[in-house]
Amino acid sequence: MTTEPDSTDQNDQAIITFPSPHRLQDVSIPKLKSDTVKEIPFAQQQFQIRLANSQGIREAASLLIKKMYSWRGYDTDSVKPDPNKITLVTYYEDNVVGTLTLGLDSPTQGLAADELYHPEVELLRSQGRKIFDITRLAIDLNLKSNRVMPALLHIAYIYARNIHHCTDTLIEVNPRHVIFYERMMGFKQLGPEKICPRVNAPAVLLTLKMSHMFEQIQKYGGLGPDAKNTKSIYPYFFSPTDELGITQRLVRDGFGPVTSS
Repeated sequence: MTTEPDSTDQNDQAIITFPSPHRLQDVSIPKLKSDTVKEIPFAQQQFQIRLANSQGIREAASLLIKKMYSWRGYDTDSVKPDPNKITLVTYYEDNVVGTLTLGLDSPTQGLAADELYHPEVELLRSQGRKIFDITRLAIDLNLKSNRVMPALLHIAYIYARNIHHCTDTLIEVNPRHVIFYERMMGFKQLGPEKICPRVNAPAVLLTLKMSHMFEQIQKYGGLGPDAKNTKSIYPYFFSPTDELGITQRLVRDGFGPVTSS
């Protein structure tokens, strides 16, 4: 794994570059038949995570979201600039293969989850929790790597906990995905199933404490397939040492103070 800064404009600068130790198909080739899929050599299996700080990157993220959700009949809209939101994208070469948006709570705008689950969100606020939410999470289905989603989630964790001092995250997921988030990350259900008007589909509100993520990353982060006694995705997060390096780079580039662990 490397944490090399790019020589490009800061808007397009990679937060981190990391390899995939797993099979990766060329995601620029439509997935039609098995004999049309090209295997990418291991040395070329490099991903980059970037901030969506430019119009071009935001448009690419929007296209991936539409590709992954529209075929299910979900309504989608475009990624728009918002001072309370941080959109991350994962690139393979010139292709966006993953994206998510981290929403920071604010007195004026609140969170996306307030639209459907305001009482549940208010309960966390009344307990003094500093919350954020994860929305617009999409991973290209042609991708055969289990590193992209954990890497995106770990960078979101770094922004939320280490830089913005958040204590809890919220995510609205389709009911059929609840078991995955519970078993693989430790999320707990906070709100009942409802129809989410943003995507015109059923949703369930889940929550996760940053303290739980911290414990799991410290124990399993960076171990990959060598991890024992867990079936979670935390072994495919970055190691605690890499996390510290990423945090320091983000702070150095002016994204905020580091919290003590």
